[in-house]
Amino acid sequence: MKKIWIITLFPNYFDSLINFGITGSALRGERGNKIEFNTVQLRNYTPKDYKGVDDSPYGGGAGMVMRADVLKEALLKGVVEAGAYGSDWKEKLHVVFPGPRGKTWNNSYCKEFASRFSEEGSKDLVFICGRYEGIDERFLSLYVDEQISLGDFILTGGEIAVMAIIDSSLRFFSGVLGNKESSLQESFQSNSLEHPQYTRPKVFDGLEVPDILLSGHHGNIEKYQKEEALRITKIHRPDLLEKKS
Repeated sequence: MKKIWIITLFPNYFDSLINFGITGSALRGERGNKIEFNTVQLRNYTPKDYKGVDDSPYGGGAGMVMRADVLKEALLKGVVEAGAYGSDWKEKLHVVFPGPRGKTWNNSYCKEFASRFSEEGSKDLVFICGRYEGIDERFLSLYVDEQISLGDFILTGGEIAVMAIIDSSLRFFSGVLGNKESSLQESFQSNSLEHPQYTRPKVFDGLEVPDILLSGHHGNIEKYQKEEALRITKIHRPDLLEKKS
């Protein structure tokens, strides 16, 4: 069974991820490969003589820095010991930290990431949710295997980034989507946006569903949708078309 661990100061952040939607079903073990989802409360691993998980930075500067010793304790006791991974745990776990140094997350990276960790026998995943001004460099260098960036902007914490990574990558896990074609026909799969979608009612505020979609001619419909995808991409994301050339 695949296991996903989240080390965070705010485990309740992930309630919506677990309880709703396709991702929630997957994390509850109701779709595809069985997945066990665990959150680890970082505050449970602070030294007794310290109040928090952070401290002021050496050398001065604004804000606080998350302590390497507290993060290590949470990783070793909250994940390695709790999950019975043993002394060779580094061969069984892949530790991810969302941060600005990482490769930028996009659809191809997402798909590649999922392929690495969805197969039976692959490593379990541990996500570290940063807060404050960041985390001690020594923890990054000693215990983090991969950093991932959502883009050139700042979040107040890593929880939202971790949820985005999990939600987008789980879609490529076997059996998570009811129709495996869904993940193949969406935006960004072919360096283009998806074609426009329509459903009932046939007429809405004077606008009708294109007749060709009602024709039942699958070949003509497919051609039309490809043309529409190209038209929409040229208007809204022409940069995607440049990647094809």
